[in-house]
Amino acid sequence: MTDTDPLVSCRQQRLAKVREKMREDGVDVLLLSLGGDLPWLTGYEAMALERLTTLVLPAEGDATLVVPRLEAPRVREFPDLFSLRPWEETEDPVAIVAQLAGTPDTAAISDRCWAAPLLALQRQLPKTAWRRASEITSEIRAVKDEAEIAALRAAGAAADRVAAALFAGEIALVGCTEREVSEEIGRRLLEEGHSRVNFAIVASGPNSASPHHHPSEREIGKGDPIVCDFGGSFELDGEVGYCSDITRTIVTDEPDRRFEDMFGVLEKAQAAAVEAATVGVPCEDVDRAARSRIEKAGFGEYFIHRTGHGIGIEEHEDPYIVSGNARPLEAGHAFSVEPGIYVQGRWGARIEDIVVATEDGPLPCNKADHWLRVVQA
Repeated sequence: MTDTDPLVSCRQQRLAKVREKMREDGVDVLLLSLGGDLPWLTGYEAMALERLTTLVLPAEGDATLVVPRLEAPRVREFPDLFSLRPWEETEDPVAIVAQLAGTPDTAAISDRCWAAPLLALQRQLPKTAWRRASEITSEIRAVKDEAEIAALRAAGAAADRVAAALFAGEIALVGCTEREVSEEIGRRLLEEGHSRVNFAIVASGPNSASPHHHPSEREIGKGDPIVCDFGGSFELDGEVGYCSDITRTIVTDEPDRRFEDMFGVLEKAQAAAVEAATVGVPCEDVDRAARSRIEKAGFGEYFIHRTGHGIGIEEHEDPYIVSGNARPLEAGHAFSVEPGIYVQGRWGARIEDIVVATEDGPLPCNKADHWLRVVQA
C-alpha cells in the first residue's frame, strides 16, 4: 500500500476526523479493541478472544496497534496510520497499553471491550476518567464515505441475487425445515461473494410472528408465510467487510385474503418510509412515515420494533430510525427501513431494504421485488 492508495487516503481522513473530535471533547487517548471502530480505522478486526488487541490512539502523536504475536501475521500494516507492537505470551498486554497511553486525564475505550482488560486498565491508570469510544467515533462512522457506500451497494446487490433465487423457486421450501432453508441461504450468500454469513432468519407459519426467530426444525408447509431476513459481510477493493441486510416475505401458496391485505398495508408503509428518508429529515419522522400508515390500518399494536438501524462494518450502528431520535439525516447516512407486522400465534411479515441518504434523495441498496411472492417450491 502506498500513500496514494485510495484506501490509505480514506483511513487517513477518518483518523484526522477522529483526532479532531478527540481534541474538541478533551479526550487524550482512544483505546480501540473489539467492535467496529478498530477495523474502520486500521483494516484489522480483532478476534473475540481473551488475548488483548488494542489500538492506542493519542490525540497527538503516533498510533500503535498492540496485538498478540500469534495474531500479528493477520495484520496488514499501514506505516503511515499506525505502528505494530506484538506482545509475547509471557508479557502483560494491559501494562503495554497503559505505558503507551501515558498519563491521560481522559481516555475513551471501545464500547465492546471485555470487562477484564477495562478493569485492569483502570487499576493501571487510577487518575484517568473513562468514556465510551462511541462518543467520539459514532457520529463520524455514521456518515459513510464513497468507498463505504460502494461496499454497501455491492453487498446489497449480492443479497438481492440470493433473494432472486428464492423468488425463482431455486431454493426448496415445502417439506424442508427452516434450518435447512437457512443453511441454503447462507451458502448462497457466500457463493455470491460474502466473506461470512452474519444471520439467515427463516421464520415460517406462526413463527413468522417472531421478528428474530431462530430457524428451527419446523417443516415448512403449503400455504405458509415465510419471513426471510438474511445478511453477511462483503469485502470490496480491500475495504473491511460491510454488511448486507435484507428481508422479504413470501408464501408457499395463494395467501389468505386477510394476510394479503395486511401485507399490502406493510408494503405501502415501507415505501413511504423510504421516500421520507431525505437529507435533513429527523430519523423519527422516517419511523413515523411507516408507523402512521400501519396504525391507521389498525395494525399499530403489531408493529413492535423500530423502523430501522444504521449499518456499515457492523450490522447495527448509528443512526437509529426510531421515535425519539430527532437527529436529522445527513448525506452518507446508511440504514435499514424494515417495518413489520406480527400477529402472535398466526403470522407475520416484514420488508427491509438498506437505504443511503444522499443529496439527490434516498438511494436504496436493495432492488429485489417487494410485492408478496407466491413461491411453490
